[in-house]
Order: sequence, then C-alpha cells, then structure tokens
Amino acid sequence: MNAVWPVTLTEGDLGLRPIRVRDQKAWREVSSRNRDWLRRWEATVPPPPPGRLAGPRPTFRQMVRYLRAEASAGRMLPFAVTYRGRLVGQLTVGGITWGSMCSANIGYWIDEAVAGQGIMPTAVALAADHCFRALGLHRIEVCIRPENTPSRRVVEKLGFRQEGLRTRYLHIDGDWRDHLVYVLTAEEVPEGLLNRWRAAVSDRRHN
Repeated sequence: MNAVWPVTLTEGDLGLRPIRVRDQKAWREVSSRNRDWLRRWEATVPPPPPGRLAGPRPTFRQMVRYLRAEASAGRMLPFAVTYRGRLVGQLTVGGITWGSMCSANIGYWIDEAVAGQGIMPTAVALAADHCFRALGLHRIEVCIRPENTPSRRVVEKLGFRQEGLRTRYLHIDGDWRDHLVYVLTAEEVPEGLLNRWRAAVSDRRHN
C-alpha cells in the first residue's frame, strides 16, 4: 500500500491529491458555503450512552492527521478533489480490506457551484481505477441514501450496479439512515472505469 501512496491522479482540469493541513482555509470556505447543500448527507456522531458526555469535534488539523495515519496503515486514501487548481470537494477511499476480500468503499462530496459538470464521476473513475490496478483491490462499494439523487446519478452514470438496501446503516444528519449499496468489481471493467466514462461522455456529445 505505501508503495502507491501518497499519489496524485489527474484527468484534464481535475485532480485528486492527498488532503493536507494547509488546505484548511480553502476547505472551510467550501464547506461553509455549501453547508445547506451538504448537511442532509453528512455523517454525524450518534449520541453517547447515558451518563457519558459527547467528545469535542476534531479540528481540521486533527482530522487530516487521522486521515494520514489511516493512509499510512493501508486502510484509507484521503483525497482532496481539485478543479482548475482549486479545491472543490473531497473523495475518500475507506474501509480498505485485504486478505480474501480485497475491497473498499468510496465516499465523496463536491461544491454545489461545480456540481453537474462531470467532475465527481471522473474523480470516482480515477480513484476506482487506482484501487483496481495499482492496489489490486477487487470490489468497490458506494453507499448512498435513497433520497440523494445527485450522488446516485454519479455512480449510475459509471455503471455501478445496485446490490441492495442496508437498513439504518449510517448515522447521517442526526439519525440512522437507510443506504442503497452500489457495487463494481474489477472484472466488470476490464477496460478501466475511466475509459468507460470517457466513452460515455463522447457518446453523449455526438448524439
């Protein structure tokens, strides 16, 4: 794992690179401006058991240090998403499992100002190809709330197949929420997911 991380992936004006402490100002600006856009889909921490106090929220620096440690341990790839050199979102490959499973999950968010321009499908395709080809993973999952139509469109455009529903799967926006499971395995994209996405974009432009 450490042989392929840190890594920077690019496709045209889009880039994926490791998130870093000096991203704090840009990250906070984008997050603050998109608070209403993102709140419904953001993970939250469930209330503590009776008699226990909730811990303080981590600072940005603490979050980045945690993500770096997880990346160094081979459990995560924490990317900043950039577009024309500007930070516009985040994509995290998490839950990396080796052994007989060789799987991971992908989560992402993007600035509403640039949503709908194909940025996130391209980012997911770049990350998935890196997972399949450089890391040797076999299976990628993306779990999405059924109500999150824009996020579902991202994976549906890329050809992820819907595999089922996980009931009350993650604590999101203050409660346990159901999530649809979208899946892709390496055998399903022998040509590479980015090549599949490029072909789909080209077809749309010519039809």
